[in-house]
Formats: sequence, C-alpha cells, structure tokens
Amino acid sequence: MTYAIQELVIRHVSPFDTEEITDLVAEAMWDGPVARWLHPDASERRRLSPGYFEIFVEYALQYGEVYSTADADDGRMCGVALWFPLTAMIPPPMDYERRVKEASDTAFHRVQQLDAALEAEHPLEPHHYLAFLAVRPGRQNEGIGSALLGRHHARLDRAGIAAYLEANDPRNRDLYLRHGYRVRSVIELPDGPPLWAMWRAPMGLS
Repeated sequence: MTYAIQELVIRHVSPFDTEEITDLVAEAMWDGPVARWLHPDASERRRLSPGYFEIFVEYALQYGEVYSTADADDGRMCGVALWFPLTAMIPPPMDYERRVKEASDTAFHRVQQLDAALEAEHPLEPHHYLAFLAVRPGRQNEGIGSALLGRHHARLDRAGIAAYLEANDPRNRDLYLRHGYRVRSVIELPDGPPLWAMWRAPMGLS
C-alpha cells in the first residue's frame, strides 16, 4: 500500500527491508547528541551504531508500524519512521539486555541510564510512540520528515489517538512543535544532552 504525500511516496515497509532501514537510521543518527553522549569516541560510535539500531528496527517491524520513502530516481530509501502502537500491551524486544550489551560495548551503563530516563517519563495513556524518524543526511530539509509525520498523524487524528516522542535536539524539537506536539517535560541525562518529551493530542475532532 502506498500513499502520495507532498510528491513523496510513503509506503509500508516489509520485513525484508531490515538491513536497509538499519543502515539509514544509523547513518542519520550515529553522530547525534545522544549518540555522542553514549560513545564519545567517533570511530567506536560509527562502528557500533548499526548493531544498536538494528535491535529497534527488528522490533518495529515485528510489533510496530514502519513507513519509508525512497528516491524516485535510484529507489534508495531516504527516510523512515518507526512507530509503536501503545494502545495495548506489546512484549519487550526479545533478549534485549544481552543484545544491547553486545551492541553498546563499553557504553552499556549509559544505555541503561538512557532507558531508565526515557521509561520514567513515558506516558501511561494510550498513544502511538514515534521511536525514530530518520532522514538520510544528504536529503534533509526537503520535507521528507514532515511527509512521514503527516502520513501517520492523519491516521491518528481519524482514530482519535495521541502521539508521543522524545526530541533529541532543538531543531527536531521545533519540527515537532510545528506538527502539533507540545513539550511535556525535559529529560536530563547525567552529564548529557537534554531530550524533550513531547505529546500530540489528536486534531480535527469535533
């Protein structure tokens, strides 16, 4: 199933795209503020990022909803959104602690701190959770992220369901503010960057 939005084709992703999605997410996020906090060494950060993000990509393909858009000329995936429908209970990622320990190496303690901080602020109300919105670095600022958001927000609004996410830098926070999110709290990591916990109520309801 595909949806034309802002001249981009947004499609549901099949499980066969795991490696491509992981590569895109790692490329977009390996050098972000939280990634730098987890792994200050750039070479270690780049080496370990794919294994870390693969855990969440596999989890989203099994229990979440994943959308992507690809370049019209070469078919290369250029943006992806990973959502989890937390309107009912879903199981945790299989063998999560062992896998994340292997993937994070010396940063395992910081990953535990990150997970605890995110969990402490995560809302209990039914919602869809945007775990990752990733756009390939060479394709940013073209409206791809907004198109991916709009695709899922339209569904949430029709169903009367809220959305939640954590923004990891001011530019992303401001993008989400433009799409109807509001800051609920600021998550402070130990000696690390802030994250903005953000909530979007469903819109357009009478």
